[in-house]
Amino acid sequence: MSDARQIEAEIYERLSKVIDPELGRSVTDLGMIAAIEATPADANVDTDAYDVTVHVELTVPGCPLSETITNQINGAVSSYPDAQLNTHIEVGSMSRDKLADLVADLKAERKQNPFSKPGVKTRIFAIASGKGGVGKSSVTANLAATFAALGYDTAAIDADIYGFSLPRLFGVHTQPTNLNGMLMPVTAWGVKLISIGMFAGADRAILWRGPRLQRSLEQFLSDVWWGEPDVLLLDLAPGTGDMAISVAQALPNAELVVVTTPQPSASDIAVRSGLVALQVPMKVRGVVENMSYYEHKGEKLEIFGAGGGQRVAEQLTEALGYDVPLMAQLPLEPEVRETGEAGRPAVLTSEGALRTDGIGQTFRGLAERLMAL
Repeated sequence: MSDARQIEAEIYERLSKVIDPELGRSVTDLGMIAAIEATPADANVDTDAYDVTVHVELTVPGCPLSETITNQINGAVSSYPDAQLNTHIEVGSMSRDKLADLVADLKAERKQNPFSKPGVKTRIFAIASGKGGVGKSSVTANLAATFAALGYDTAAIDADIYGFSLPRLFGVHTQPTNLNGMLMPVTAWGVKLISIGMFAGADRAILWRGPRLQRSLEQFLSDVWWGEPDVLLLDLAPGTGDMAISVAQALPNAELVVVTTPQPSASDIAVRSGLVALQVPMKVRGVVENMSYYEHKGEKLEIFGAGGGQRVAEQLTEALGYDVPLMAQLPLEPEVRETGEAGRPAVLTSEGALRTDGIGQTFRGLAERLMAL
């Protein structure tokens, strides 16, 4: 007969492989397993059947991912091979002092903006445009969803403080979980998200500039627990204002992707957003031309003209002294708007998989080109 204490120790070891999806650490490392109790199911019968109770302490009451965590714990216990276990999970929440100690440890480990430290492996892409209305946020949302669907740990910051769009495009209607002053990003369609639009009163006009605007980005970087994502995307405000400069200062390893539409009125202004790289240490990775054409009965109709993306790429290549390629030309598709406004990035199926048709393949190609260098 298996020994109850041995079972408890082995179950604890198995639970060390269960990862909290928000904090990215095992539930044992985070102190979420308060106790494990194993007792024979019937003390009068010589059998390897045990009742096992796992006492779980979540970080906050009503944790939005509590069901995910408890299901993983239940799976780890019920698959124990050496005895028949009847699993019982009792869920509570950490005491205020225990939570404070955990948050203090996490903050001490990070201490500052985690993306500016030497050796950071996160690829950071800042999505910019010279003017509004070119689909920059839609490109950001679909690109982030593509990275996530391809298996990358993906995060996105809605750095367009005045015209935030990512919550709507990802169907997010909840606020980030607050752990004693440290925020957990909201996860939707596999992407970790933060936006001023997630907070109460965000529908009111925001008139921040200068230091306060820069502080908003610093808070998104430093006061949110991002873990160690493979990819971080920033949806910048249109133009070359304070936020673009703040991103360059806070994230010197960020790479700029310029979004434009074909017509000269958009492409000429788009060049200016790329030329910000002459003033700050930020490399321009490439250009994305959105709304390039509308396909009708097999014919590509160039509703907004042609050549804008290529013009931007050529002018930036000449001005910056290195190759700035046209990386993708995206069609004008009503479905992109309709699906996005309904809360699902259009590159994904309703099950969350990357589409295998035109738009899915186009964004897959863009993501792979961005990660290639």
